[in-house]
Amino acid sequence: MVTNSASTAIGLSASKILPLGMTALLGLFIVGFVGFSHLEVVHNAAHDTRHSLAFPCH
Repeated sequence: MVTNSASTAIGLSASKILPLGMTALLGLFIVGFVGFSHLEVVHNAAHDTRHSLAFPCH
C-alpha cells in the first residue's frame, strides 16, 4: 500500500506540470504584450489597472 500511494502522489504532481507551464506562458505573453505594446489604449488600461490595485508604476 505504501508503494502504491507513493506512485500515485508522483503521478498527480507530474500531471500538474502542463497546466502550470501553460499558465506561466500565458502570463508571460500577457505581460510582454502589455509591456511592449505601442497601442495607447492597451498601455492606458494596464496603467489604470496598476493604479487601481495600488501598485506603484512610476
